[in-house]
Amino acid sequence: MFDSLMSQVSFVEVFNFCVFITFTICYTYQLFYVLVVLTRKAPRHVAKRNHRYAVMVAARNESAVIADLIHSIKVQNYPAELIDVFVIADNCTDDTAEVAREAGAIVFPRSNDKLVGKGYALDYGFKAIREQYGERGYEAYFVFDADNVLDVNYFREMNATFDSGAKASTSYRNSKNYGSNWISAGYAVWFLREAKFLNQARLTLNTSCAVSGTGFFIAADILEEAGGWKWHLLTEDIEFSASSIAAGTRIAYCPTAILYDEQPITFRDSWNQRFRWAKGFYQVFAHYAGSLVRGIAVNPRGYRFACYDMLMTIAPGMLLSIIAILFNSIIIVLALTGVMSVGQTVASSLSSIFFCLFNYLMFMFVFGVLTTFVEWDSIRSTTAKKIRYMFTFPLFMLTYIPIALIALVKKASWKPIRHSISVDVSEFADAADRERA
Repeated sequence: MFDSLMSQVSFVEVFNFCVFITFTICYTYQLFYVLVVLTRKAPRHVAKRNHRYAVMVAARNESAVIADLIHSIKVQNYPAELIDVFVIADNCTDDTAEVAREAGAIVFPRSNDKLVGKGYALDYGFKAIREQYGERGYEAYFVFDADNVLDVNYFREMNATFDSGAKASTSYRNSKNYGSNWISAGYAVWFLREAKFLNQARLTLNTSCAVSGTGFFIAADILEEAGGWKWHLLTEDIEFSASSIAAGTRIAYCPTAILYDEQPITFRDSWNQRFRWAKGFYQVFAHYAGSLVRGIAVNPRGYRFACYDMLMTIAPGMLLSIIAILFNSIIIVLALTGVMSVGQTVASSLSSIFFCLFNYLMFMFVFGVLTTFVEWDSIRSTTAKKIRYMFTFPLFMLTYIPIALIALVKKASWKPIRHSISVDVSEFADAADRERA
């Protein structure tokens, strides 16, 4: 009976079933994360003392926005004498350095067209700080992008996380310009989903989170032990996360420390940025997959699942979808040209392509809707735009498919994203006060 059944199942159906099972086994745990967030409160920490921090900002031609970030740091509900702001003016051709100095930052100009990228700039900044200001005894280093602005309680909340023993921590990443268009909204929802339904769940379950680009701190002893910022792949943040988790260092998350980030608004900028991210993820996977697999087996109890979670984060899962679509498309072409038999094979391949794309779009739509409604009050935009962009979010995510495919074969390099949206953090604070009223 089993042989009879198998004889009726084509190799196409077997292949597509294997792809489906692989996805299910690898990523079902993230649905459990959603349940954790909806049913359990994230732990809170209370600091016993205030610590001393250095802020590093790698900025390239960011004169339009750098002052807003520095101002939002200077007005924190935290002792100002315990925070020093250092701006690495990296290969700038504008007046970023002058604007940053006038705003109250210590500036390190850097000119190096050989070692290009944020990681190299951060390494330069860390070594300059250690050499020139080492006597100030910084206990941790914060990293922000020039276009960020911080909630006034950001350092107070992150200090509580550091005081609890965290060696590194990321924070809640919101957006300055959700309402600009469907592209900026797509980014915003993705980062909110990452903060709420990935990092908050990891925090609650006491596993490790992942640093995502900006808004995080690293303990000084971690950087000292590493000899500086040694992570220089295209996605240096994910590289740091993978390296740390494989080594058994837990990365924390502070959901009450809020950072506002500017998102790209043109498809060209979005394509360039996400293309670099996709290539960077491939690089990190190639370099750290083996270490994470070993960590799953040999790391101490309580640190093994973090390695699996990180491995799934950097694994090129979308490639499975691309491979499935390409495989079934080839089968259809072969069948229609007479190389293979037409009939059940074509029907099976067509249904598989539809199933793959439909499931991906529906999954993203559900996550977009869930994230938007759960984080409704945190999104700075109109009701109409919040509803509209729930429907465009799956389309935004669909554009990752060609990006991921091209990133396999094309070289990527860092390209600047222009930031121009100047926002005083008090605007967000005033809006929050009005909502509470």
